Amino acid sequence: MMKMKTNLIIAALVLVQAGGASANSLIAPGEHKGIAKSTITTTTSGEWNKLSRTDGPGVETWTRDGDNLNKVSFFGGIAPGLPIYKERNKKEAPLPKIAGNMLLPDIPTLLESTYRSQYQVNRMNIDSQDLATINGKQAIRFTYSYMRGEDEVERKGEAVATIINKKLYMVTYEAPAIYFFGKDLEDFRRISQNLKF
Repeated sequence: MMKMKTNLIIAALVLVQAGGASANSLIAPGEHKGIAKSTITTTTSGEWNKLSRTDGPGVETWTRDGDNLNKVSFFGGIAPGLPIYKERNKKEAPLPKIAGNMLLPDIPTLLESTYRSQYQVNRMNIDSQDLATINGKQAIRFTYSYMRGEDEVERKGEAVATIINKKLYMVTYEAPAIYFFGKDLEDFRRISQNLKF
C-alpha cells in the first residue's frame, strides 16, 4: 500500500514537472567551466538542463526530468558566514552558516541542518561518509536519505565536497529512491570524478 502511494506521488510529480514551462538551458556533453559562477569545472557524458532559477548566489542546478525527480546541485565557493542556500525565512528558520574553521566531516551535518530548516525535512540520515581525493585535493564523499513532510517520498542523495581557502565547494545528486536515483547515478559519478576546483 505504501509503495503504491509513493508511486502515485512520483507520477504526480512527473506531471507537475512536465507542465511547468521555464527558460532552462541545455548542458551538452563535454567540458563545462565556471559552474555556479566559480572555478568548478567538470565533463559530462550526457545532456542535462541547467535550471534558470537560482537557489543562492553560488548555486547552480542541473536536471534531466525536473528537480523533484533528479538534480545535480553545484555549490561554488560558499564563503564563511554564509548559508549554502538563499534563506527563505531568516527570522523564524535561519539557516546554518559556513564556519571559517569547518572541517570536512562537518559538511554532511551542515547539509542535514540546512535541509531540516529550509525544506522542513522531518527525517534525514547520513548513510555513509568517507574521505576522498578530488583532483589532488582532500574531500569527503557521503550518501544520505531523507523525506519531506510535504510529499512523503523517500529520496536518496550522494555528494562530494571540499574546502579550499575556507570556502565550501560541493556537488550533490538527489532523486526519489524508487527508479529515479539509480537512473542517473552513474552519470553523476562521472561528473564527480571529473571535477576540478
